[in-house]
Amino acid sequence: MTKRIKISLSIALVAIFILGFLIGAQGKKTGSVNDDKEIYQYLKTFSDVIDIVKKNYVEDVKDREIVYAAIKGILESLDAHSSFLPPDMYKEMQSETKGEFGGIGIEITVKDGFPAVITPIEDTPAYKAGVKAGDHIIKIDGKPTKNMSLMDVVKMIRGPKGKPVTLTIVREGLATPKDFRVVRDVIVVKSVKYKMLEDDYGYIRIVQFQEKTSRDLDNALKELVRMNKGRAVKGVLLDLRNDPGGLLEQAVEVSDKFLAEGLIVYMEGRKKEERGMKFYARKNNDYLGPLVVLVNEGSASASEIVAGALQDYKRAVVVGSKTFGKGSVQTVFPLGDGSAVRLTTAKYYTPKGRSIQAQGITPDILVDSNVERGKDKMAPIKEKDLSKHIEPEKKTDNKTEKVEDTEGKNQDKDGEGDDFQLHMGLQILKGWEALRGK
Repeated sequence: MTKRIKISLSIALVAIFILGFLIGAQGKKTGSVNDDKEIYQYLKTFSDVIDIVKKNYVEDVKDREIVYAAIKGILESLDAHSSFLPPDMYKEMQSETKGEFGGIGIEITVKDGFPAVITPIEDTPAYKAGVKAGDHIIKIDGKPTKNMSLMDVVKMIRGPKGKPVTLTIVREGLATPKDFRVVRDVIVVKSVKYKMLEDDYGYIRIVQFQEKTSRDLDNALKELVRMNKGRAVKGVLLDLRNDPGGLLEQAVEVSDKFLAEGLIVYMEGRKKEERGMKFYARKNNDYLGPLVVLVNEGSASASEIVAGALQDYKRAVVVGSKTFGKGSVQTVFPLGDGSAVRLTTAKYYTPKGRSIQAQGITPDILVDSNVERGKDKMAPIKEKDLSKHIEPEKKTDNKTEKVEDTEGKNQDKDGEGDDFQLHMGLQILKGWEALRGK
């Protein structure tokens, strides 16, 4: 087969692939003759570009690289969360939902052309090295990250266990960029943590919504009773701060633990099966006692579903600062070669019809976001700050009460005095009957 025939064949294969992708994305709309003509017109332009690259580029380019780059460009042009996952990235993503993956333990996005940290995951190398939410990574191992895609950034940060990576970070409060040397490890995220606070009150922290989160929460509720010498706890403080989210079904199951009945969340998308998809509580009645939920700017996605549902039913008092504002649903479509498409397919809404997209959940009681007093306060990154974010819908008014840390003197045996949001949550639990009635 001549070189010319090979090039023509590769162009045809690419064109067929892209056509199939576009037809799938268009759905029933591709049925019209005019739409088909428009698709073919642009496919001709696309194949011309491929031909030019194959014939004239200074180096040989593999067909796979061209196709992958084209798919990547299509998806990244849509919104901040749609992306293409090559086989290795897709495999790692599947590991993440199980709570174990390789890397340094940060949730990142792209802001102002640079990768930015949404939140470091607790007890991971990045967290221990001092990387913080709001940090902008301007170099990775000395290589500038300006205008680098999110997937390329992730590839550079991840690597073999024990191999260090140096992140050059710009941070509010630092006069010059600072290097952070972080040693990669196999990240095992413990989804749920718990402990007893003073006066028979329980504390549960959900770090991330994974496959086993609901089951781990069951265990935490039982263990709190055991730790309280078999007595029911007087109240529970549910901490969702800096929880980047995770699996939708786990957010539903977690909400169900605290609701007797009713709608938890519903979705609206273009596809028929995603229009009006609703998720309800199953009347499990796992825990129906006093409940306070802590949130902050790092609470996103699944965390916002839980906080929004509990807030709508006045089942819990939500305390903290306004959440991240990710109200869109991403569906993963596996492809034949082991890669996958991660596509935004719907928006989700709280039981009362509130859209969280680019707005977030406003707490019932606003408490300063400076979680640890004496620490540098940095500007948080939110959904509305991301390029190509989906615009918010009409905003509704939320009545909130603002509380500020004016004394700075609260201390107790569990150390929550250094964490004013947690301290306020505990005080609300203690005054539950006065606030809500028996």
